[in-house]
Amino acid sequence: MAESPRGAIDDLAAELRRIAAILQAYRDGERAGAVPAPGERSDAPPLARLAAAFGLGAFERDVLLLCAGMELDAQCAALVSELQAGAPPNFALALAALPDAHWSATLPDSPLRHWQLVKLGDGPSLVGAPLRIDERILHHLTGLDPLDATLAAIAEPVRPAGELAPPHRAVAERIAAVWQSSVPADTVVQLVGDDRSAAREVAADAARLLSADLFTVAARDLPDDAEAIDRVARVWAREARLAPRLLMVTADGDGVEDRVRRLADRIAAPLLLAGLRQPVDTLRPVLRIDVPRLTPAEQLALWRDALAGTDGASEDDLRGLAFQFELDVSTIRSARLAAAGERDDGTPIARRIWAYCRSAARAPIGDTVERIEPRATWDQLVLPEHEMSTLRAIAAQARDRATVHGEWGMAGASARGTGMVSLFAGPSGTGKTLAAEVIANDLSLDLYRIDLSAVVNKYIGETEKNLRRVFDSAEAGGAVLLFDEADALFGKRSEVKDSHDRHANIEVSYLLQRVEAYRGVAILTTNLREAIDQAFLRRLRFLVQFPFPDVAERAAIWRRIFPAATPVDALDYGRLAQLNVAGGGIRNIALNAAFLAAARRAPLAMRDIRTAAGIEYAKLDRPLTETETRGWL
Repeated sequence: MAESPRGAIDDLAAELRRIAAILQAYRDGERAGAVPAPGERSDAPPLARLAAAFGLGAFERDVLLLCAGMELDAQCAALVSELQAGAPPNFALALAALPDAHWSATLPDSPLRHWQLVKLGDGPSLVGAPLRIDERILHHLTGLDPLDATLAAIAEPVRPAGELAPPHRAVAERIAAVWQSSVPADTVVQLVGDDRSAAREVAADAARLLSADLFTVAARDLPDDAEAIDRVARVWAREARLAPRLLMVTADGDGVEDRVRRLADRIAAPLLLAGLRQPVDTLRPVLRIDVPRLTPAEQLALWRDALAGTDGASEDDLRGLAFQFELDVSTIRSARLAAAGERDDGTPIARRIWAYCRSAARAPIGDTVERIEPRATWDQLVLPEHEMSTLRAIAAQARDRATVHGEWGMAGASARGTGMVSLFAGPSGTGKTLAAEVIANDLSLDLYRIDLSAVVNKYIGETEKNLRRVFDSAEAGGAVLLFDEADALFGKRSEVKDSHDRHANIEVSYLLQRVEAYRGVAILTTNLREAIDQAFLRRLRFLVQFPFPDVAERAAIWRRIFPAATPVDALDYGRLAQLNVAGGGIRNIALNAAFLAAARRAPLAMRDIRTAAGIEYAKLDRPLTETETRGWL
């Protein structure tokens, strides 16, 4: 049982009185033996633990107490001031006054200096330099254990989340067993897996099993230069000896591997690593342990437990949550509180929990992805019956995956094939992107539009890294991924003539594998279906051809293009359908016409659309023919 600060201070006070007696005897010219010898006293518990942890001998322990006395004991401070003519203590005073003195205590690799228990100031010589106890060590002697200030600036405490899912609990028990066994104490445990929140929970539970506190440090917050990282490693190793604490470093981006490796090389304490995709190359023994993603069935068990007794969330609702989202245990548990805490506006509780999970599953997406808030509805789509039926089938299959893959077992033993990849092909402006937005809105999911110009990189390996970030960000929430103009990325693999061809083929192959493994809905759009690699076409669940709209379809688009709040004046939709443009062009013309009408402060009329059509045709470098506008005005 840890001693209370009050008890520690009382015991420390007795030790400081002993040091004061030694100093007084030295001042009076008496022998040090006139005071109790170190072997005849009862050590204060914090001091005893510190001495054992760092291998301090009797003299080194007394040097530490001499420095502590300057901060905590008026008699010690007065005697030192008298003996030093007002100067602080130094090794010269310690060597002369304290019993069992030895020169080796002054060496840089001695426990006092190596572990920075005391610090040397500037002075005329080694023994003449002022000595000061480190603040962290001073607090420890008084029975307090705050985290060292150097580490507190970059480290975050992590508390156990509660009962873990069985697979994660087994991993935590294995980690704890590693350091409870004969494995070297400085073994590095590398947690392998993409679920970083699960890694945190597992590490926190392992620390609990070891009766230790867990702290995490983001690799990006480690210092750049090697000397500073060495200081961090030494200070943490000291911290781990002062109190039962465990450190986990999380690699949260590219370019941090060297910092992590150097820290692992230097730190003389147990260390956990998470987030690194490759084995860490360190001088210390490394044990790699997988942290598995929870299967939908395992997540379903968590949802049942978290929402037990909650009215309004059926078994089908829970199964849908488990198959759609990948959330950590604490987020699942808090879903009930979040749903109950929201103001009741009549929204069913299942919808409120779904909205909470959708928000909680969002991850930073970076500048290569645009998150679109889907608002388009089925009424806004104008397509032939066959194409509309196929789009509705995509939404229906995405919605019923929990039943087919989970309850009916069609997913089999592998997660591969549980996602849905569709290709939307057709001329520009025919509604491909709009259809993706409609599906995302119908499923109440986020829509991520991938900016291919930002993803594709001329440097070898960078495109794959960018794509990995995209998929990792979307995976937890099963967002709908939209690859516009996908032929630029999923094009046919070429004959290998040089290293550039080989690298380009590797990019395509990586994409084919990653898209197939994605468990959500992925939609690719292209104007050139024939440009898509045949190997990719075989992986498609659906292929929807978006035709150029005929006259009847264009008339339907015109009827739906203006919101009810838009004032219009006797629009002839049959004549508007004479304009030979697709839905995207119609949308542009309608918007420009609305601004023209607003400028006139009058309802939108055929004349405004006539002018706006001229603007759109000029942009397309096409003439606006008399046939298209005959009978308008």
